[in-house]
Formats: sequence, C-alpha cells, structure tokens
Amino acid sequence: MFRTRERERTERENEIERERERERERERERERERERERERDRERRYREDKERENERERERERERERERERERERERERERERERERERRGGGGGGKEKEAMRERERVPASPLINPA
Repeated sequence: MFRTRERERTERENEIERERERERERERERERERERERERDRERRYREDKERENERERERERERERERERERERERERERERERERERRGGGGGGKEKEAMRERERVPASPLINPA
C-alpha cells in the first residue's frame, strides 16, 4: 500500500515535471519565434532604409541633371544673346563687307558705276 501511494506520488511528480518541461520548451519556442520576428523586422527596416536612401540619391541625381539642363539652357540663351548682339552690330566677322553689300543694294545702279 505504501509502495503504491509512493509510486503514484512519484508518477504524479514526474508527470508534473514533464509538464513543466513541456511548458519551458513551449516558452523557449515562443522566444525563438519572437527573436525570428525581431530579426525579420530588423531586416525589413534595413531594406526600407536602404531603399529610402537609394531614392534620395536618385532624386539628388535627377536634381543635378535638372541643374545641368538649366545651365545648358542658360548657355544657349547667352549664345542667342551674343548672336543677336552680333547681328545688331552688323553681323559677325566680315561686318564691313555685309554693310557694303547692303549699301550697294540700297543705291540704284548707275551706268557710270556699272557700265554693263
């Protein structure tokens, strides 16, 4: 009788200990899962940060390209202004010849100047 009760008590204690061990194992598994989740979150944040940084760099490059295009347009405008200025002064090189040609066009041909 004593042995039976002792054995039952021992079995209950063993079962209680096994249940505690199962619970500890479940808790360890939950902790591993939480750690995996934290790791996934870290990786996701890293990728998102990297993507934001890449997008900022692409935007900076687009802005640099827009600035280069604005500079090219300013240079084209300066060149057009220089061309207009040359035209106002009678054209570029050879201005005197162009002016003389315009003068000849304005003056009617005289038989004395052009006997042909």
